[in-house]
Amino acid sequence: MRFVKMHGCGNDYIYVDCFTQAAPQNPGELSQRLSAPHTGIGSDGLILMLPSNSADARMRIFNKDASEGDMCGNGIRCVGKYLYDSGLVRKQVMTIETRGGIKTLEMLTEGDVATGARVDMGVMSFNPAEIPVRSACNEVDVQYNGRSLHFFCLNAGNPHAVCFDYYPDDEEFYKVGPQMENHPVFPERANISFAKTVNASFIKARIWERGSGATMACGSGATATQVAAYMLGKTNKKATVELPGGCIDVEYNPETRRAFMTGPAVTVFRGEIDI
Repeated sequence: MRFVKMHGCGNDYIYVDCFTQAAPQNPGELSQRLSAPHTGIGSDGLILMLPSNSADARMRIFNKDASEGDMCGNGIRCVGKYLYDSGLVRKQVMTIETRGGIKTLEMLTEGDVATGARVDMGVMSFNPAEIPVRSACNEVDVQYNGRSLHFFCLNAGNPHAVCFDYYPDDEEFYKVGPQMENHPVFPERANISFAKTVNASFIKARIWERGSGATMACGSGATATQVAAYMLGKTNKKATVELPGGCIDVEYNPETRRAFMTGPAVTVFRGEIDI
């Protein structure tokens, strides 16, 4: 199987071009096996790039625990870069089908090479049933280690919960992250963001990704964090979210409830592996 290793702000995936080769069987199991850092390729998961009947292309995301994801903000920028650079979809504006809906990308280019993208992340949902979260509203308090953590929840193409009153250190992050991801209040699990606002246009965050754990960055998580910050009166409509792997710019339109995410996409290497 031919593959490309790519990353967006350090959030790295194994990308498989299923336009020019057959899609692999059992992609969830394959993602789990190939994502292993010592016995596999090493990554946050596997992304398949496929033809679509309703968009320029389709992406399927498999986390490193073998589960299939709905949407990946960093991943979709890399998909756009691969499609643009390879000539499969040589468009400045392209559409990508995901389980979280069809997303529109405006490619950022230098010469003939794509360097990143501005992604229309779609309409944000604060409806508890659509997130989903077991609550009468989208804000919940969850008990952890003798303290109450307040989460602002929303669906940004997948479920997110954002906390601004607790910013764990490395040791605590690896304890609280999986507990919150799998908390019963989130029936389909959730991506968990711990954030702090530096000022009205800058946020620092670390995100525990549903199905992948601690990653260097999460595009949809950065989007959810900025939208939550704006809704809570902490930031302006546009802000930069700093993650361990780099910065992502997010702009939110409260009138339409649409969010736009801008960030880089980088090719690391290409390879071929016997599966």
